[in-house]
Amino acid sequence: MPELPEVETTRRGLALKLEGRRIARIEARRPDLRFPLPKHFAKTIQGRRVEALERRAKYILIRLEGGLVWIIHLGMSGRMVLRAGWPNDIGPHDHVIFATDEGWAATFNDARRFGMMDLVPAGKLAEHRLLAGLGPEPLDDAFTPAVLAAALKGKKTPMKAALLDQTVVAGLGNIYVCEALFRAGIDPKRLAGTVKPERLAKLVPAIKAVLREAIKAGGSSLRDYVQSDGELGYFQTRFKVYDHEGDPCQVCGAPILRIVQAGRSTFYCRRCQK
Repeated sequence: MPELPEVETTRRGLALKLEGRRIARIEARRPDLRFPLPKHFAKTIQGRRVEALERRAKYILIRLEGGLVWIIHLGMSGRMVLRAGWPNDIGPHDHVIFATDEGWAATFNDARRFGMMDLVPAGKLAEHRLLAGLGPEPLDDAFTPAVLAAALKGKKTPMKAALLDQTVVAGLGNIYVCEALFRAGIDPKRLAGTVKPERLAKLVPAIKAVLREAIKAGGSSLRDYVQSDGELGYFQTRFKVYDHEGDPCQVCGAPILRIVQAGRSTFYCRRCQK
């Protein structure tokens, strides 16, 4: 699933061509994705000017004139690719296509259809069922060790699972939690409520650093994800532990281990992470 760096990379790419432009044409080629599309979806969007593109957690938020926000989630396999001109090679998984008055077209492709789109009045955005209750953004200055400590207090879930809880911190996913925990030297199996403040003081900067590096690298392309210009991300070439089961740790040489936590693969170094 595209995580925060992939979503942020997509948002930045789209913003270059969409902000300030008008949606001149839009086609929804099916009535639903993971959920049904809003009634009169395409008709409601067409003709509106794009005022800004933002991100909240793993959601892209396109602010349209008239106080409307278009919420997009890429799901497991979704991607949005820009090109000059309306595509003439539309595929079976190209579900939503739209073009600006300047001629740039964006295609939402989602083979598994776990992505979603919705429209909500800007004034009710914070109340949306998918956004209400989300934790702080990990790249915001407001996300500090003290804030994380308060969110983890008393939690008896493993540290890995706690960081994937979107009410604790928004936008983190499997890949970057594994990488951040390794950088901070924290065992993913350790109970979250038992991690000392001095260790969280290392973890928060590690989370921010790995996310910023991944965004700079265009995200991680493991299966379906590509950037908005169709290019692959390349942060996967910098993974220290993720998908490195059996490889020697780059710090101590011990083999990287893989375990399953809550149905997801966790990669870590038993010697470096305590």
